[in-house]
Amino acid sequence: MTTLIESNEHKSLREAVAAFATTHPHTTNAEDNTRLWQAAAKLGYIGVNLPEAYGGGGAGITELSLVLEELGAAGNPLLMMIVSPAICGTVIARFGTEEQKREWLPPLADGTRLMAFGITEPDAGSNSHRITTTARRDAATGDWILTGRKVFVSGVDLADATLIVGRTEDARTGKLKPCLFIVPRDAPGFERRPIDMELNAVERQFELTLDDVRLPADALVGDEDAGLLQLFAGLNPERVMTAAFAIGMGRHALAKAVEYARERTVWKAPIGAHQAIAHPLAQAHIDLELARLMMQKAAHLYDAGDDVGAGEAANMAKYAAGEACVKAVDQAVHTLGGNGLTREYGLARLITASRVARIAPVSREMILNYVSHQTLGLPKSY
Repeated sequence: MTTLIESNEHKSLREAVAAFATTHPHTTNAEDNTRLWQAAAKLGYIGVNLPEAYGGGGAGITELSLVLEELGAAGNPLLMMIVSPAICGTVIARFGTEEQKREWLPPLADGTRLMAFGITEPDAGSNSHRITTTARRDAATGDWILTGRKVFVSGVDLADATLIVGRTEDARTGKLKPCLFIVPRDAPGFERRPIDMELNAVERQFELTLDDVRLPADALVGDEDAGLLQLFAGLNPERVMTAAFAIGMGRHALAKAVEYARERTVWKAPIGAHQAIAHPLAQAHIDLELARLMMQKAAHLYDAGDDVGAGEAANMAKYAAGEACVKAVDQAVHTLGGNGLTREYGLARLITASRVARIAPVSREMILNYVSHQTLGLPKSY
């Protein structure tokens, strides 16, 4: 029942985050966004999923996704929560060395440091098996040398380091296998270039170039032979958190539309009294609630240690939330009519932003592939 009915503790957390978020008006200013991040971290929200022994809240992805959803519902989503504590913090907490945990988890939890995550490449897209960023050992020093490119990496300019997915050669088979490396932002040969996006967000997207970036041996996170397991341990929380991001955005848009529909009177009654307005808004609410249930199931499975079950549920949650978010935003804009495209009401910017949840971190088509193959047992076409 824990995935269906929220505990009193979760209800209290939700109420506290909602109250906190409403005290910070929406902004696209980087400095204001940083202050919001630091204020949320000071209250324990940013690191709620990280181990208590390293300054975190000792909870899980369930609680972290709740925080992000409520921030988004108030119009203040923090995109880097998907990346820094959920992906990078989780991977380091589960697989990092004791030194890596001591160095990174406390500042990730208290908001003084951020970490980005680089996996997507120009020619790989959704096919992680085609990643060409390679890491080789320097036999003389034991250092790692990374070479490659990454694209659509969020918030690199805000991050102190980037967790890069590279590939190393398996000495036994000669085949390349995925591994994760912590690359400091000022590492020689590590360059970033902003991608010109038509997306009104504080967190910018970057293309990264790694030109023989030399890293010490301890830059490798976890076991070199368990890179794939470690990678997916971070990707499941990423999907859950993307669902939370989408649900929060959808709720925010829906709330604006409902308020407008209650007050806007064109004939003799508020427009919300007309079923052509009311029913689509009710449908949007239902879709968002259904997506939240799947998100909560996925988070519960992940926190319970069921990585396989969480993989299926997290993909489904991300798919459902992305679709629900887009529909909610579209219906909100239509409810307001011309006002839905004005800067005053703040909905027009969400038209583009809502599509992010359909596209990233994995497209809805790839999720349908996953479900058709893994769940339904249908054959592959690739």
